[in-house]
Amino acid sequence: QVQLEESGGGLVQAGGSLRLSCAASGRNLGLYVLGWFRQAPGKEREIVAARYVNDASTYYADSVKGRFTISRDLTKNTVTLQMSNLRPEDTAVYYCAAKPRGETSWNYWGQGTQVTVSS
Repeated sequence: QVQLEESGGGLVQAGGSLRLSCAASGRNLGLYVLGWFRQAPGKEREIVAARYVNDASTYYADSVKGRFTISRDLTKNTVTLQMSNLRPEDTAVYYCAAKPRGETSWNYWGQGTQVTVSS
């Protein structure tokens, strides 16, 4: 079992920055991929970024490349999403998620944190 708790959402003007953090707890966290998803009103949940474990490779959705950075601190069991040059279309509830390495399904989810970008 993995427990995830997000923090750091809020309201920001377009062009601004926000930093989201996710605290993970559970056993063998080093065997899990951690990522960030978002869901805007009326839209499906989509993956934003993911950070893999051993090789530290990352994935970014095309819509956030160059603006968002995902980082992971294995000693503190946290994963952070630094968001810059935010746009109104980034407004969504952002979720931290985890899945076992090698699996396709994201099994564990945080409760979500709201990010609102005003124009």
